[in-house]
Amino acid sequence: MDKKILVIEDEIQVCSNIEQILTLSDFNIITANDGLEGLRLAKAEKPDLICCDVMMPGLDGYSVLESLRKDVETESIPVIFLTAKVERTDLRQAMELGADDYITKPFLPEELIKAIEVRLTRIEKPDLIRQQYEQERQQNAKLKQEIQANSQKLQDSKKLADMHNEVLQKLLQDLGNPLSNINMAIHMLKQTQSNAERERYLTILQQECSREIELLNEIKNLQVLLTPENAKILQKFNLLNPHK
Repeated sequence: MDKKILVIEDEIQVCSNIEQILTLSDFNIITANDGLEGLRLAKAEKPDLICCDVMMPGLDGYSVLESLRKDVETESIPVIFLTAKVERTDLRQAMELGADDYITKPFLPEELIKAIEVRLTRIEKPDLIRQQYEQERQQNAKLKQEIQANSQKLQDSKKLADMHNEVLQKLLQDLGNPLSNINMAIHMLKQTQSNAERERYLTILQQECSREIELLNEIKNLQVLLTPENAKILQKFNLLNPHK
């Protein structure tokens, strides 16, 4: 545990005992033996929590807490009072000043450790909630991007399918013209008796067959050419007009 605890206690032996107890629980401990030194360390070290004695000469615990709460650098640090005073008025005064907990002396090590852990957990919980919220926000943003990307891919696929259909319809029409001419040439070839006419219709057949072969080759080339990327380029230059 890397939490830093500031102990403000004027009785040196008590301060040492508290330091040992918390060190054994893996807290990082800094100590002060009067209120002024405690305020200085609180501002300089920014501890995660302060354990402060109430009855101290000079600057007592109440004055220390009041000063902490007036300083923006220390106002949010949790403070646990340690005192032998158990009067209700003392407890009320501590809570009104903003103390987070109040432990009466003498106390068991377990009581102090438990009180500290509870306060630290309350500090960490909002941070954890914020972290979880941020993680969920990032996940939702990523999911939204993926949905938008997939939606765009779906739209592109539909446009490409429309383009394929348009090209296919055009090719079918173009393929039909040579076939009609071929069919007509075959019919006339059967009817003619003239060698000259026969040669003319044979030439037509050869030409139309060549056209048909060229168109079939164009279909193969278009299958390679008409990728989503190329289709966008062709569309940009108005070489393809997808159905809307």
